[in-house]
Amino acid sequence: MLRRAPTAARPLGRARHAREQARPSAAGWTGMLALAVAALAADQLTKATVVHRLRVGEAVDVLPGLQFWHVRNTGIAFGVFTGRLSFVVLLTVGAVIWMLAFFARSGARHPLVPVAIGLLLGGSVSNLWDRAYNNFVTDFIYLHVLPNFNLADSFIVTGVGLLIFALVRGDPGERVEGFP
Repeated sequence: MLRRAPTAARPLGRARHAREQARPSAAGWTGMLALAVAALAADQLTKATVVHRLRVGEAVDVLPGLQFWHVRNTGIAFGVFTGRLSFVVLLTVGAVIWMLAFFARSGARHPLVPVAIGLLLGGSVSNLWDRAYNNFVTDFIYLHVLPNFNLADSFIVTGVGLLIFALVRGDPGERVEGFP
């Protein structure tokens, strides 16, 4: 049998091996999904408490500079796409599918990837549920320097930050000497 020599386009299997190593184990999937469910549950519980305790538009001082102020948001972050529910739902569904596909291929790339994707999924699915069920999202955290938001938004922002950090940082096992 005739074998071709390896080329740059066809390395000696290292790329395939690296892809297989980046795929998450069953424990990785379990941990990521457990965090996603916990984030979803925490967000839904806090929103239900706000809906039960505060009328829409009502605010309560919690700490200096922090209020719980019950508002309904029909858009996404900072009121973008207000009134465009179908577009926002499709965008969110697409993002959730991308997150699951990314995790399936790269979930073991860095120890923070499962945490990041778990937070992103939990927050995204929780807000998606609200949009699909209520046609709005309940926001209630108000910091006087930001628009109102909820726990799901916090989970999404934290997940994005962790994912960027993990992707920039790369595989912890492949550090160049002298670099953190």
